[in-house]
Amino acid sequence: MVYMDGSTPWISYCCYNLAVGLGEFNLYFEVGDGDNRGVVSMDSILPDELLERILSCLPIASIFRASCVCKKWHEIITSKRFSLVTAQVIEQKPWYFMFTGTEEPVGYAYDPTLRKWYGLDLPCFVTSNWFIASSSGLVCFMNNDNRSELHVYNPITKCCRTLVEPPGSKLPDYSALAISVDDASQGYNIAIVKSKQDTESFFQWNLSIHIYDSDTMMWMTSLTEVLTGWRGGNESVICDGVLYFLIYATGGGVPVGRHGLISYNISRRSSRGFLLRNFISVPCSLTCGRLMNLKEKLVMVGGIGKQDRSDIIKGIGIWVLNRTEWQEIARMPQRFFQGFGEFDDVFASSGTDDLVYIQSYGAPALLIFDMNQKQWKWALKCPVMKMFHLQLFTGYCFEPRLDADP
Repeated sequence: MVYMDGSTPWISYCCYNLAVGLGEFNLYFEVGDGDNRGVVSMDSILPDELLERILSCLPIASIFRASCVCKKWHEIITSKRFSLVTAQVIEQKPWYFMFTGTEEPVGYAYDPTLRKWYGLDLPCFVTSNWFIASSSGLVCFMNNDNRSELHVYNPITKCCRTLVEPPGSKLPDYSALAISVDDASQGYNIAIVKSKQDTESFFQWNLSIHIYDSDTMMWMTSLTEVLTGWRGGNESVICDGVLYFLIYATGGGVPVGRHGLISYNISRRSSRGFLLRNFISVPCSLTCGRLMNLKEKLVMVGGIGKQDRSDIIKGIGIWVLNRTEWQEIARMPQRFFQGFGEFDDVFASSGTDDLVYIQSYGAPALLIFDMNQKQWKWALKCPVMKMFHLQLFTGYCFEPRLDADP
């Protein structure tokens, strides 16, 4: 385990970057007439266990600020025990990190609890074109060049682990990345679905699934298969031990739509199988689909295509998969859809817990859907500005956690 920025601890990073704009903390309270003889330290009154519990109930950004108040608070907040307490006491809402569209590993993270944006740096090697997946406070990055460089990272503590190179083709035509963390054991699995076109047939695609186990620190090629009329893509997620990934029609068979979904139980680890037996139809004609794990339920956010032109988007829907049937949860109201301005047929969307984030590639506007309250609302305006017409924006959702250890 290493810190990606060398010797700089996470607390220095947080105080410098995330405390901006937060209110001042007052360590002392006055007693009596207000002179110095009447000033009493909170630390001399509150037991350490109570102080620890109070601090652990703060939003994550306020915890960063509190760690700069004094040495004692710093020691409490940076302790391993405190990171475990925060995970048990309060559930932090997921944040959304937005890339500015440049090659620099910088961007802004949105905190929906305090409705604030924070400047946040990523590891120096990460850019917006890397593959990204997240689960329970950990984010997995895979490079786009040869798909052989992978890192697991905690954006809050800045702890990082570099993984061994995965098996399979180094230059697949398409790759889909997913990660799933077991909160009880803190172990995790990473899945990569690789697709490469057959050299002799446009309609046939070689598909392979590779699984990484953090306990053994090894990769295993779980399945290899040739698909006819379908190929893999860049969209996958793990829910309750099952890997789901979207496939895309290439022709050469009976047309059943442009998209389909495949489920694969990663615990079985069979080397060969028949993936299309686990084919699940999508709920309607889609321009694109985005998969996410919300409390171990598979959720898909999809662009709904026009009836006569399925490649042109007319709206956005959200569905939950129940066994093999899709249940529609919501459709984006037109006023929000139009609020994005020019909306492409494809867009960025990710989520966890009860929040779904939706973002247009062409603008920094960010829309949030609360699955519990069934409510749509705009995030506070992002500080980044669009500098030129073709500038692109993208991002990903992650849980801000101190206890997640890669």
